[in-house]
Amino acid sequence: PSPPGEESRSLDSLESFSNLHSCCPSSSDLNSDAEEAVAAGPAPEPEGERPAAGAQLLSASKERFPGQSVYHIKWVRWKEENTPVITQNENGPCPLLAIMNVLLLAWKIKLPPMMEIITAEQLMEYLGDYILDAKPKEISEIQRLNYEQNMSDAMAILHKLQTGLDVNVKFTGVRVFEYTPECIVFDLLDIPLYHGWLVDPQVADIVKAVGNCSYNQLVEKIISCKQSDNSELVSEGFVAEQFLNNTATQLTYHGLCELTSAVQEGELCVFFRNNHFSTMTKYKGQLYLLVTDQGFLTEEKVVWESLHNVDGDGNFCDSEFHLRPPSDPETVYRGQQDQIDQDYLMALSLQQEQQNQEINWEQIPEGISDLELAKKLQEEEDRRASQYYQEQEQAAAQVQQVQGAASPASGRQSGSNERKRKEPRDKEREKEKNSCVLL
Repeated sequence: PSPPGEESRSLDSLESFSNLHSCCPSSSDLNSDAEEAVAAGPAPEPEGERPAAGAQLLSASKERFPGQSVYHIKWVRWKEENTPVITQNENGPCPLLAIMNVLLLAWKIKLPPMMEIITAEQLMEYLGDYILDAKPKEISEIQRLNYEQNMSDAMAILHKLQTGLDVNVKFTGVRVFEYTPECIVFDLLDIPLYHGWLVDPQVADIVKAVGNCSYNQLVEKIISCKQSDNSELVSEGFVAEQFLNNTATQLTYHGLCELTSAVQEGELCVFFRNNHFSTMTKYKGQLYLLVTDQGFLTEEKVVWESLHNVDGDGNFCDSEFHLRPPSDPETVYRGQQDQIDQDYLMALSLQQEQQNQEINWEQIPEGISDLELAKKLQEEEDRRASQYYQEQEQAAAQVQQVQGAASPASGRQSGSNERKRKEPRDKEREKEKNSCVLL
């Protein structure tokens, strides 16, 4: 229902989107002005310099339309058709972009060919036009009234798509969210909304502690349990808090299995995780997230990223889901870096086992991240290596003193003995180098 005191708006109120044509520049105006700005500048750059030209286009458009959010468009070959994807800058409105990319990949909304940049206002304009065109034609009076009520509620929160939506997950199902007006937008557009933050039903104590709570309710329950005099409630609150801490990535393996089962083959949907909305699909039983980071704008072959574990280290794929690593090392995604850190940690662990030297794990605090643990292991390894070389140098110095005191020799003879002493040490150092684990 609409907020108290606010009159229910009819479907006709959506026509206010038409006014955006008068206050916002059209797509052709935006791109033509940017092209003129580029044309007035230096001569056209070769194909390899397109990122610089794209940056110049974006800069020109921001000067032409100050105060408006401007986004790059990446054109990909999707199912044999040239299809646009809206890329996201550092502070982009991810709900709006995720929804628009679903509609663009489904060809329900089409942009002018070769369009390279677009504003948030234009995206809202396209979305509003689509909602108007998607109005059911032949429905009963009751269905029409229900649709118009949903439309009115959705209209009240559409502006939030540019900043963020109030979405509150429940831990019992991948499609289970606490009811909020924001969820109506996805129902109205017929776009499924998923999450993967689920409790494993086989872990009884966590199931009991979490229950049917939403995230907000669970946080309140934890605070209440901590202040209780009942030891059972205190224990339950501790279990719930541990669950939130241990699943800080907001995706569990049980949730990933449920997601893989629930999402239909070829379905285009929105995935919610870590307060971020992503466009998701399923291909041959595997889940993929659309790569919308603006850093991949020139990576035409990087379109999807696999979602196969909870750590976020997916594999990049092209539009046909063939493995395609980025050509530019500078654009390596954070998820790939996470995998590097984990591999590094594993290599160090194996190296420690090979040397049969144990670390006092009791001194390592709980909840330490993989990267911090890897750093600690590396510091310990560096310390041991430094100690080893110091011992070798001290032993060599003692040998030199003994030999020098026993038989003082000429400079040539001393140099010959020095070479003989250095050779074993050099071999030892070379052996130490060869024993390192290559990543």
